[in-house]
Amino acid sequence: MIGIVDATIHAGNFSLNNFSIEVQRGEYAVLMGQTGCGKTSILEAICGLRKIHSGKIYIQGTDVTNFPPGDRNLGYVPQDLALFPMLTVQKHLEFAMKIRKVASSIIADRTRYMSDVLGIDHLLSRRVQGLSGGESQRVALGRALAFEPSVLLLDEPLSALDEKTREEMQSLLLTIKQTTGVTTLHVTHNAKEAESLADRHFRIENGSIVS
Repeated sequence: MIGIVDATIHAGNFSLNNFSIEVQRGEYAVLMGQTGCGKTSILEAICGLRKIHSGKIYIQGTDVTNFPPGDRNLGYVPQDLALFPMLTVQKHLEFAMKIRKVASSIIADRTRYMSDVLGIDHLLSRRVQGLSGGESQRVALGRALAFEPSVLLLDEPLSALDEKTREEMQSLLLTIKQTTGVTTLHVTHNAKEAESLADRHFRIENGSIVS
């Protein structure tokens, strides 16, 4: 569950004032709106990467407004993916679990499971440099999901992909939705993408959230 209650965000030349969003446990929600309207700022606020001026943020019913990012139990795939060029695909999938000091046997099991679900088991020993756009997206998703977060945040995850790869990734996101049940908030400009994936739709219009 994601809850934003009466929040205000100031970022650059714009602000979002006293807005609220609620995504129920297990729902796949899509957030749309024009470029620069604050979609990424909302994701960053949920992550703890951007402070809100006022209001509250809840994850699974817990008030995380003042929690540091690492304590919010969420996976985040930024638009630029933020992959580490010197690490292998396997190291990316293991990354968040090792930080959390998960047992080695569980890390191995989760890495095998995620690489199988994402279809990247043949890439585990490769560094991410040189991967295709679709492969890189799969690695970023795997890194975000491997530690079993309660919430997944996706910032324009398919925008840089060609049409064929985008369709493949939409199918993959549907599979992840069905197999993991993770509560998801996905930012996109693509109406077809939103219609295919979303249980719940939000849009930013004139500085307000409409659903």
